[in-house]
Amino acid sequence: MSEVSERYGRVADGFSARLAGVPAGSWDQPSPCTEWTARDVAVHVINTHRRVAANLDGSQAVEAAGGDDLRAEWEAAAAAVRAAVADPARAQQTTSGMFGEQSFESLVSRLLCTDTLLHTWDLARATGQDEALDAEAVEKSFAFLAPLDEAIRRPGGFAPRIESAPDADAQTRLLNFCGRPA
Repeated sequence: MSEVSERYGRVADGFSARLAGVPAGSWDQPSPCTEWTARDVAVHVINTHRRVAANLDGSQAVEAAGGDDLRAEWEAAAAAVRAAVADPARAQQTTSGMFGEQSFESLVSRLLCTDTLLHTWDLARATGQDEALDAEAVEKSFAFLAPLDEAIRRPGGFAPRIESAPDADAQTRLLNFCGRPA
């Protein structure tokens, strides 16, 4: 198993745990993502996974319904990515997207791990759950995002960076970099 496959597994497990822990009646709670509820965050993560997985075979991704089966929709989407990134041939298959052509594994490493990690925190914050994130994934995500600083600050992207305290931990620095007050 590759480092990316293992890291993706930890990040996906973290999101799964937060989905499973959403208290009854909390799906419509506001999230740190402007104008998004906890449900909107979950639907976004599911749809992003479906689009990335569809890159492998050129299929059209089906949008998540956003109903009561979010956990089942998530588990199916994550299982498809887990299987593909664990298969050496599929992991190395060239895909294209907003970051240009790259291997599927690279796309998972950069986009899916980072997006899912940040939205794990968003979902946790919106629903009053444990906000701690995988430390290695935090470091890898920051290394991916830091060079993209100004490019990610656009409508529908990240909010303006928040200056972190000098003694802030890595998770707080990442969240602040992404415009989230940790």
